[in-house]
Amino acid sequence: MVATQISPNIWSLRTWVLIPITVWVVVEEDGVTLVDTGISLMTRGILKFIERLKAGPLKRIVLTHGHPDHVGALKAILRKHPVPVFAHSKELPYLEGELPYHAGKKPVATMGRGMTRIFNENEQGHLQSIGSLTPYFTPGHSPGHVVFYHEKDRVMLAGDLFSSKKGKLRKPLFTPNMKEVLESSKIVSKLHPARLEVCHGHSVMNPADQLEAYFASNGSKKTTTA
Repeated sequence: MVATQISPNIWSLRTWVLIPITVWVVVEEDGVTLVDTGISLMTRGILKFIERLKAGPLKRIVLTHGHPDHVGALKAILRKHPVPVFAHSKELPYLEGELPYHAGKKPVATMGRGMTRIFNENEQGHLQSIGSLTPYFTPGHSPGHVVFYHEKDRVMLAGDLFSSKKGKLRKPLFTPNMKEVLESSKIVSKLHPARLEVCHGHSVMNPADQLEAYFASNGSKKTTTA
């Protein structure tokens, strides 16, 4: 596993199993936040990195969504550090094994019922920040997918909203609803991050500059937010 500091407060941890798989460690005032947990073989590397970083204890885990390559190390990490886990409310039935992500497949419970906390919303219905990260609802790849924006570092941790290749935005892998993904992708033009990180791929700098070409290549010309 390779650890890379991508901004003053954020580190990426990446391994490869046919494709790159990435999680992120965010330094907070009270310790660290882990964004996604990757696959099970990343467990030891994630825990050792947090220990070596000496930025404080693991305080919370936040999930972009609940696909197996994003929650594979979750149970093992929680056995060592029983911290709160947060996800979007629309992702809970899939995390808790009530619904399968794919029709015809058997549901798989990653978390016990009631063990996952949902992101709080303000009076306007916007998701509230957790530590230094603000989640934004970006469905399409999964029903409750979110991205996280670190305003101070101007970094978007985009999970599987996109993939990337050689610094260029690409559509996410194995996605059931690209129309919804394209609509969700408009968050990039709203926030204008300096850097965008994806689970499967590498960093994309100034991603808003690529949106017009990205939408055109995927059958849409809409690049503005509502």
